[in-house]
Amino acid sequence: MEVDSGLASWLRFCMVPGLGSEGQRRLLQAFGSPSAVFEQSINELSRLVKPAVARSISAGVDTAIFDTVSDWLVDPLNHIVTVADDCYPKSLLNIPNPPLLLFVKGRLDLLNVPALAVVGSRNASAQGVRNSEAFALAASDAGLCIVSGLAQGIDTAAHTGGLQGGASSIAVVGTGLDKVYPASNRDLAHLLAQSGTIISEFPLGTPPLAANFPRRNRIISGLGLGCLVVEASIQSGSLITARLAVEQGKDVFAIPGSIHSPQSKGCHALIKQGAKLVECANDILEELGHSLVGAVAASTTLEHPLFAHLGFDPVDAETLVQRSSLTIGELSAILLQLELAGLIATLPGGFYQRIA
Repeated sequence: MEVDSGLASWLRFCMVPGLGSEGQRRLLQAFGSPSAVFEQSINELSRLVKPAVARSISAGVDTAIFDTVSDWLVDPLNHIVTVADDCYPKSLLNIPNPPLLLFVKGRLDLLNVPALAVVGSRNASAQGVRNSEAFALAASDAGLCIVSGLAQGIDTAAHTGGLQGGASSIAVVGTGLDKVYPASNRDLAHLLAQSGTIISEFPLGTPPLAANFPRRNRIISGLGLGCLVVEASIQSGSLITARLAVEQGKDVFAIPGSIHSPQSKGCHALIKQGAKLVECANDILEELGHSLVGAVAASTTLEHPLFAHLGFDPVDAETLVQRSSLTIGELSAILLQLELAGLIATLPGGFYQRIA
């Protein structure tokens, strides 16, 4: 697929050496479009940017990049969206320094649906992983697309839950879209490309540079109506995303944990600073004005198959395994889902009770 002249101008504009976001903004305000910028003389450009940058604008770029992009766009899953396109995420227009251009793999329609950012530690605990997946699943089935960063741990679980739900998931990555990082998430990236979306502001071929990941966090928080931090240490990059969400005027939610766990201290710090403590997905949905609808709500009504084995009297997990023939892993996932939906209560001693 050949790159048209309009897109070529945007690609060239975003690749000018030394031209930062402030310079881009001044040039677009003055001349209206990248193609108009390239029609200006060096003297005219030097009124708005440094002379060295003005010379770079006039010099052009290596046209090999257009061949690379053309080859990439042959795949119908691949797209490039500019800030001038109708399908550009409207939510990003309201954040400081929105990306002018996005490389997109997967569904374009997800770029403008209500979303929830879900972030947390790469070195997550088993409980943190379960919480991330369960909260993401419930929010996705309530109509909130789950946005995260494709990292190991909490991000991976959030994408998994989002894909299982009705609203799917978006991954915002810090590399070019012709690379998958971490490599261990290659299968997950394939699922996101087929049923969800992966986006990046970085050109094809960009490796996983450390400086790119904090930068992509503003897009993660920018796409969401709010940001949920599932589990994080004090040094976690997730706290950067939470801070950016606050600066963007978004709600921040945090799941509390043990006072003895280093992976809970970041969430506790956020709660002290004003983040909303959440214990179930409905805490988030009510705050954001949504309600549990869709598949989870349907599957967690009184007709749920597990209710045949779970009465209003307390019962322990071992008994439920015997009654239902489920594995303990399968049972734990269902019980957590029912608890998040407010249909059962967890009692001391490992017992469960139906409350709806």
